[in-house]
Amino acid sequence: MINLRMLAARVIYQVLTHGRSLSDCLPETLSRLQDVRDQRLLQAICYGVCRWYYRLDALAHSLLEKPLKLKDQDIHCLILVGLFQLMEMRVPAHAVLDETVSAAQAFKKPWAKGLVNAVLRSYQRSATELNEKMLQNLVTLYAHPQWIIDNVQKNWLLDWQTILTVNNQHPPFALRVNQRQISREHYLEKLTANNINARIIPETQAGILLQHPVDVQDLPGFFNGEVSVQDGAAQLAAELLELEAGQRVLDMCAAPGGKTGHILELQPNVELIALDRDEKRLQDVRDNLGRLQCTAACICADAADIEWADGQLFDRILLDAPCSASGVIRRHPDIKILRRATDVAKLVHEQTRLLKAAWSLLKPGGLLVYATCSIFPEENAAVLQAFLRSCPDASEKKISADWGKACAIGRQILPGMHDMDGFYFARLSRGLN
Repeated sequence: MINLRMLAARVIYQVLTHGRSLSDCLPETLSRLQDVRDQRLLQAICYGVCRWYYRLDALAHSLLEKPLKLKDQDIHCLILVGLFQLMEMRVPAHAVLDETVSAAQAFKKPWAKGLVNAVLRSYQRSATELNEKMLQNLVTLYAHPQWIIDNVQKNWLLDWQTILTVNNQHPPFALRVNQRQISREHYLEKLTANNINARIIPETQAGILLQHPVDVQDLPGFFNGEVSVQDGAAQLAAELLELEAGQRVLDMCAAPGGKTGHILELQPNVELIALDRDEKRLQDVRDNLGRLQCTAACICADAADIEWADGQLFDRILLDAPCSASGVIRRHPDIKILRRATDVAKLVHEQTRLLKAAWSLLKPGGLLVYATCSIFPEENAAVLQAFLRSCPDASEKKISADWGKACAIGRQILPGMHDMDGFYFARLSRGLN
């Protein structure tokens, strides 16, 4: 019988030691489990350990007499798994101890059984005192690395505590109704008929927020393309393009294709090119479009190398730029572990490179939407300000909206605002020369 705690520790080991994301390494492990309940438990443990890693790791070090050797980091990960269950999950303590201690045997390290048992029991005995100690510094209180805390504090003086708190909550489950097939109101009626409680997301044209997450197979019409899973903030990107029939449209960093599909739902009579440099991820775009029963030209190329365009220009460009993903930490808690402060400058360089390339492909009179899922201003308004200083035919087209916060350029949605992820949007129009 497969030990779930052993599997969870192996996934966490991949994240901590090899720098792999949960999105990358968890699915292959989940595929080994037949029981849906086991899959859900494994996923909950892995996401939970990443979400609370900076607190759990501090607890583990305070309970160990000395740090474990590098070759025994798998046991350290197992201790994190056990501590998370005792700290956060409604799993009987005896089951946590039995299964977690048994996992040490599965790692072929029988010597570690006594150590894991001693650490977890020590936490049980002193949980109240230890937990209170974790509230005494910001890293363990908010379970974020210091550099993220510093950045958020500096840039969001009135909101930083809310942002860090929201980052540790479970993300909302939002849908985008394909209004080419069904109205939002009619789809809400379908959900009600299936005993799924939901409400509209008023800041969007097609968004719905479920009261509780459900499996996509339980969503009426999902496999026929009536609805897609997409956060409310992400749904704003395509809406900001102001699409019209007959336009040439470029989705510049398209994978996995959520925004690509939304563009065609809003305006099917456009010539759309979906561009991405990762062929495997580009297949996700094709799959998403197939489910929605729509098509686009999918091209695998580096978006900053404009030779693929062969001199053709576009009326509308969506640049959903690669970023720190600091606005979607509650959805991807491993970001807190995998990102480094030094990554931001590299990302700004790439964002600038892509923005310049996108601008060279935009027709005079055209509109470009720049989007990130970051809350760091250096990736957002600062990038746009620097670009506008260097580009005389570019000007901001203000976003008139009641969502988010106005920035020097564009608008910022912070994590949790309007029950949305953290996203930044700006629009640039090109002069008619």
